[in-house]
Amino acid sequence: MENKRHIIVQSRQLLFLGVLLFLFGLIDGLFIPMMTNPRMGLAAHLEGTMNGMFLVILGLIWHVVLVQKKWLTFTFWLTVYGSFANFTAVFLGALTGAGKLMPIAGGKESTSVYEGIISFLLISLSLAMVFVCVVVLTGLYRHIKQTPDEAAE
Repeated sequence: MENKRHIIVQSRQLLFLGVLLFLFGLIDGLFIPMMTNPRMGLAAHLEGTMNGMFLVILGLIWHVVLVQKKWLTFTFWLTVYGSFANFTAVFLGALTGAGKLMPIAGGKESTSVYEGIISFLLISLSLAMVFVCVVVLTGLYRHIKQTPDEAAE
């Protein structure tokens, strides 16, 4: 029973955080013309809205991701980190013009502080989100492989 409560709480948190990040993406869109790098501002807008939707979708399916509680908790925090870090890295790049790791979005090399922060966020969020996808896929695979009797429990 405690595990179900834990799953419900995390699911609700993912829904809330997803809509919050979606809102951040929408607000970012209002300020694109004023950013140092408007092209990256558009990318940040898209990252906020798409990652927000990703969190909402995960919140909706969280109860069918069948993994141990510790893995689910770890995955929850990596998901939140990765989603918000993605928006933050691109938004910071849009404001400062930094982001040599994002040349397609028009990122240019900037100060070592900005480049270090953005690079750390981009690399760490990439690793986090790959891990999240592997765990979620594993949990969903276990869900579809359940027998009807197991699913009823």
